[in-house]
Amino acid sequence: MWLIFFINRIQRLNLSFQTKRMLQLSYIRDNKEDVLKRLAIKNFKDAENIINAVIELDNNRKSAQRQADDTKAEANGLAKQIGELMKSGKKEEAETLKAKTAELKQSEKGFDETLKNIEQEIHKLLVTVPNLPNLTVPVGKTPEDNEVVNEHGVIPKLHAAATPHWELTTKYDLIDFELGVKLTGAGFPVYKGKGARLQRALINYFLDKATVKGYNEVQPPILVNADSGYGTGQLPDKEGQMYHCQVDDLYLIPTAEVPITNMYRDVILKESDLPIKNCGYTPCFRREAGSYGKDVRGLNRLHQFDKVEIVQIAHPDKSYEILEDMREFVSSLLQELELPYRTLKLCGGDMSFGSALTYDLEVWSAAQGRWLEVSSVSNFETFQTNRLKCRYKDANGKTQFAHSLNGSALALPRIVASLLENNQTEAGIKIPKVLVPYTGFDLIA
Repeated sequence: MWLIFFINRIQRLNLSFQTKRMLQLSYIRDNKEDVLKRLAIKNFKDAENIINAVIELDNNRKSAQRQADDTKAEANGLAKQIGELMKSGKKEEAETLKAKTAELKQSEKGFDETLKNIEQEIHKLLVTVPNLPNLTVPVGKTPEDNEVVNEHGVIPKLHAAATPHWELTTKYDLIDFELGVKLTGAGFPVYKGKGARLQRALINYFLDKATVKGYNEVQPPILVNADSGYGTGQLPDKEGQMYHCQVDDLYLIPTAEVPITNMYRDVILKESDLPIKNCGYTPCFRREAGSYGKDVRGLNRLHQFDKVEIVQIAHPDKSYEILEDMREFVSSLLQELELPYRTLKLCGGDMSFGSALTYDLEVWSAAQGRWLEVSSVSNFETFQTNRLKCRYKDANGKTQFAHSLNGSALALPRIVASLLENNQTEAGIKIPKVLVPYTGFDLIA
């Protein structure tokens, strides 16, 4: 049922898939075994049946195309003969050929309709196929199979009366979760006083650091159309996790990645333009359907939260070097905030639908005694740019697909949770030195 739902949604999007289809099919045909091997890393079920069906449909498409071309060529040839017969006064023979031409035109329409239907069937299958993972992606099915790349910082030792952040926010009147429930519902907190100022300070700090790093700040819309959701891979894969404004058919963004990356939809860039670096702050909205239990308490999992995102459009030859640079930049933010963190390379089973390689960065939550994800940094290679038709002209004037990358730098809720928990003392909550110029205070007491 879920596949039928997604297929119907794609049909409603009224998008052109031609570029994506041709590129994927050529790669699938030439590298079928490699495609299946890499899809297995992502634990993609029924991969072989879908890939075989795509190839078979493409064979049917080619056959129908040949028949359509032959029919069109025959009709064109007859049209030329009709013109010559009319000039020579042989009207009866010309009328006979006209009748045959009409039959051929009707057949041509039938082949065109067949081609259209076959292409729709190919599209329905291809949009269910995730991006192929990079060959360095660890094999695994669950978060426990992720590879720990490094750990940094010292785990803090808290005083005996230390409490988790949801109690600290009440004690110091920083965040009102119950008021958020009254105004909207669970997962929509109200930030107050120094809690609101800390939130604003972090946003400004993250934006300033990204700007120094060479990112151009943009302030995009927080509502996007279905084309934008499709372009970055949220549709049809994550439709159920997005808030949908049905009257206007617009979606509240789950991340600034969506509007910022879509700025380059249907754009042909110069090779000298690359890389393009943008950053932006937005509130983000996620339904988080199916989330429950102790791990969603307080700020751990929200429906609305603030995040600063970094996005790059890169040359394919440079994208993995850029991915490492983005990861190091996010790491530097956590180091300046004096938060102990670790970096994970996600296994195939824990990666997103569109990612080719993802690093997660997690901070240590001292009062909860566990790691909290605060950033994902990913290389999508051509998965998004294919859908977006985001291309550049190389030195030979040939049009190529760029690579797209993005990362959280950073998502605020769990950063705030860790700052409050890790820095709590009997006298109050200490503010990291780097944030004091932004908050205007060094202690919450």
